[in-house]
Amino acid sequence: MSREQKAVDRARKAFLTGRSKSLEYRITQLKNLLRFVRERQNEIAEGLKKDLGRSEGGTPLYETLGLESEINLAVKYLKEWAAPRPVSKSMMTISDQVYIQPEPLGVVLVIGAWNYPWAVTIGPLIGAIAAGNAAVIKPSEVSSHTSKVMEDLLPLYLDKELYPVVTGGVTETQELLKQRFDHIFYTGNGTVAKIIMEAAAKHLTPTTLELGGKSPCYIDNNCDLAIACRRIAWGKYSNCGQTCIAPDYILCDPSMQDRVIEEIKKNIKDFYTEDPKKCMDYGRIINQRHFKRLMALLEGSTIAVGGENDESECYIGPTVLRDVKPDAKVMQEEIFGPLLPILTVSSADEAIKFINQREKPLALYIFTSDNKLIKRMIAETSSGGVVANDCLMHFSVSSLPFGGVGEFFY
Repeated sequence: MSREQKAVDRARKAFLTGRSKSLEYRITQLKNLLRFVRERQNEIAEGLKKDLGRSEGGTPLYETLGLESEINLAVKYLKEWAAPRPVSKSMMTISDQVYIQPEPLGVVLVIGAWNYPWAVTIGPLIGAIAAGNAAVIKPSEVSSHTSKVMEDLLPLYLDKELYPVVTGGVTETQELLKQRFDHIFYTGNGTVAKIIMEAAAKHLTPTTLELGGKSPCYIDNNCDLAIACRRIAWGKYSNCGQTCIAPDYILCDPSMQDRVIEEIKKNIKDFYTEDPKKCMDYGRIINQRHFKRLMALLEGSTIAVGGENDESECYIGPTVLRDVKPDAKVMQEEIFGPLLPILTVSSADEAIKFINQREKPLALYIFTSDNKLIKRMIAETSSGGVVANDCLMHFSVSSLPFGGVGEFFY
């Protein structure tokens, strides 16, 4: 029996004892997880620094504060979420008790991603624990230092039979996928998602696949351009552009392009100084493979701002590309890095048409002072989420569902 099979087998045996069904037990585990996040800030930050060049302040901002909030929310409302829910009756059942009883699915698999390795791995784990499931945790091997921290420290706080951490690469993940789970939650790219869905289909296992996409950012002539470009620069270059809901490209009128470039350039300097390479708040590309992929995307495009790079440090400076054509290499896949193409469109009509001719994006950003245009773009396009006059902020609203449509979320 392989290591992966043993971990799943132990988790299922632990689940069948029934201990995770107790609300008190779930709350205890969630509080232990909260204690882990608070007590191990230094180890978490150190791993992120080694993996992504994440600054000390970036760790709570992008990872742990959100997790603390999610845990506290689950603890506060768990009894309400787990309670039977009465439903309306028919004439034939008027004297009967009719209700929905939430129950755990069983053993779930959480496969995390490397770009926000704590948020996108522990986030789903919080839901799994709250719902009374056992969960096998598979952190991304790409963020290897963070993966090691999870493997070494999580079992000191959580029930290690119910919530084992399984590390490793492709071989270990493939072995995990041979096992039967009751749900699989994966964050990552579409290529791997297809492999996961194929493996899940053999057991008819339901999946949640949180993928990526090219999220457009339309800048209307009627907007506060200084504020728009400041928020776009923040949303794009945070975590070195390695964010699934980062603005992928800008659509704007040709007459605005030079002003957009100047404003973004000004904000890059404000955020990351004259030399982002030396700025502690500017991260690094996760590895050389992704560095080379991003550098290849620059082929055939005109650099307006940035473009500085250093392969030995996996560094690519904040970059803006001008006069980008729809068939450019950088427009053929999700960028997932600090490259920001600008494409010009003559009107909102053309922007809507451009967006609708492509796969439905995970997020759509609109910058305009015209509320009618905001409503129109919401009505005439389809995306996982829409944010007007800001970037990324919908992810922070716990009462909003998060996900995409079509190719980028299942």
